[in-house]
Amino acid sequence: MGLDYYNVLKVEKNATDEDLKKAYRKLAMKWHPDKNSKEEAEAKFKQISEAYEVLSDPQRRAIYDQLGEEGLKDMPPPGSGGGFPFGNGSGDANGYFPRNAEDIFAEFFGNNPFGFGSAAHGRSTRFHSEGGSTFGGFGARDSTFRSFNEGGVGSARPKKPPAVENNLLCTLAELYTGSTRKMKISRTVVDATGVDLDEDVLSPLLKFNPSIGRKKKLRFLAFPEIQVAPATEILIIEVKPGWKKGTKCLFQEKGNQQPNQLPADLVFVVDEKPDSVFKRDGNDLVMNYKVSLAEALAGTVVTLTTLDRRNLTIPVTEIVFPGYELVVPKEGMPISKEPGNKGNLRIKFEVKFPTKLTSEQRAGLRRALGG
Repeated sequence: MGLDYYNVLKVEKNATDEDLKKAYRKLAMKWHPDKNSKEEAEAKFKQISEAYEVLSDPQRRAIYDQLGEEGLKDMPPPGSGGGFPFGNGSGDANGYFPRNAEDIFAEFFGNNPFGFGSAAHGRSTRFHSEGGSTFGGFGARDSTFRSFNEGGVGSARPKKPPAVENNLLCTLAELYTGSTRKMKISRTVVDATGVDLDEDVLSPLLKFNPSIGRKKKLRFLAFPEIQVAPATEILIIEVKPGWKKGTKCLFQEKGNQQPNQLPADLVFVVDEKPDSVFKRDGNDLVMNYKVSLAEALAGTVVTLTTLDRRNLTIPVTEIVFPGYELVVPKEGMPISKEPGNKGNLRIKFEVKFPTKLTSEQRAGLRRALGG
């Protein structure tokens, strides 16, 4: 029957890429031989790496789901250019070969995350010289596979291009209350469409999995024709109350995809749309308010509507002079890292002086002010 890769990673058969990554991180860290001293740790670690490599690759996963581990043995090595899809079933000459477990581990955790010794490139010495092999790791199977992946015959390991950034323009009210944004994106994806297999090619399939049934043709992913196709998708962004300009929201591998490279990450960067009343200053909100000279001297009441549509009435009892600022506590922007806490509202006053006064008004002011 071979290995049950889903059971090795402790995931369901409908596991997503994120489920697989999460499971690998947990199990690889637990069973890495530099951390786990149990006798079976090394073998377990290799199984975990092999299971992740197969299930995280759509082509290998499709074959594994149909034919199991035996079917993988008849895949051609990377860079071989295809050919007849089925060999003798042994997997010794031209089948699928797992990558070095330490290579996969380093992609997740970096080189030498445990800080041990001085192994080459910071990796465990367990995987560098087993049985005198030049390549180490998994012996002959690993040596053959690595020769195709490390500058020998096949293509280089796929690289990930830089993240793609887009502005996410939000009103100040949306950043105050929070909001749900639906962003429709258009991108290119790699479309692997299988080739048609005739009756004489189906017999090796039936040997491994009779449940496939005899069909004249079967769309099979062993040898995909790689094409780039347009795709659209709706991404949901939950804008949290208090987010600031420059806050980044990451969607992993949702950027454009090209053959022989990983999809880019897509990043939305919050930008703030100017508000007609309020201006943001850190966690505070600032607004300007005009009062007449009489209101500045005799007192007034400020009425305003907040960003969450509440009506505030704020009495002003002190004498207002040009540049006077009234601070209203806890009426500013929510602080995203301190739920329930807010900044302050700062009201800056502008005094409107009269352009002219009658003789009677002047006399009245002198009497009132003692001038």
